[in-house]
Amino acid sequence: MSTHAYIKLTSASKQKTITLEEVKKLFFLYQEMIKKTGEQLGWQYEEAAFPYKIVETDDAKGQWFYLKGTNERYHTIIIGVGQEYNETEETSFIQVTLPNGSTHGDKGKANEFCKFLAKKLEGELHLFNGRIMYFYKR
Repeated sequence: MSTHAYIKLTSASKQKTITLEEVKKLFFLYQEMIKKTGEQLGWQYEEAAFPYKIVETDDAKGQWFYLKGTNERYHTIIIGVGQEYNETEETSFIQVTLPNGSTHGDKGKANEFCKFLAKKLEGELHLFNGRIMYFYKR
């Protein structure tokens, strides 16, 4: 059974809306940061810290992409964007999905990516286990 985590952008977040391209740019920033960490440590840290390649499909229609694992410990993480509406406002969010067949490694990396995205955007992170972490100033 697939599980989901959400990064919701609130009125206190750095930005109120987000596009899939902006999420991809944040993943590229993450990769650049871990590459620099690897250079400081003197080993290929980026291959261990980001064992995925970003894959886009035609049927995604700019709403989602997935991270395909590059070794046997990692399989797939799906990343999407969307909006939810209530009576007073529209809230943008990033949805991180672990589909059937995801590994424990995928879940660990997904949690790590969610925290990174939530910190960068100063959002509200709804974790896979139902807990909520707040990264915006309250």
